[in-house]
Amino acid sequence: MIKKKVCMLGSFAVGKTSLVQRFVNSIFSEKYHTTIGVKIDQKRVDVDGQEVNLMLWDIHGEDEFQKIKPAYIMGASGYFIVMDGTRRNTIQKGEEIKAFVEKTVGVVPYIVLINKADLKDQWEISDEDIARLKAEGATVMLTSAKTGDAVEEAFQELTRQMLK
Repeated sequence: MIKKKVCMLGSFAVGKTSLVQRFVNSIFSEKYHTTIGVKIDQKRVDVDGQEVNLMLWDIHGEDEFQKIKPAYIMGASGYFIVMDGTRRNTIQKGEEIKAFVEKTVGVVPYIVLINKADLKDQWEISDEDIARLKAEGATVMLTSAKTGDAVEEAFQELTRQMLK
């Protein structure tokens, strides 16, 4: 069986842990838990007849006080950049993280997840922002860890891209 390391990256409190918990355990909690360092989960998926064991590295959120350690992303086959639809400033942090990953591990598949689709009426990220991200070559998906919208599909799509 093929194993692939997938990193969950983004600012603090964008929903990285909630997305992993929704995908792996089909659960969602309203309680916010800060990730210290990295938490690793795994899940087997079947994509186009190929069984893949995903090693999910849920890495602490990046902010002005805490940066992602290069060792956490070494060996990644792909990654998600998670942005919070209700916080426009998470776009810039996501773009900085993408540049850091490319400098550290090179170009590998990634998907931008704009999370908290269940709060669309509170979004600060606009359709124009999303169009710009897509124009720059990103696959962009709108997810909700709370409702599960597009979560399974996002992991399936990243796995498909990693298998190419």
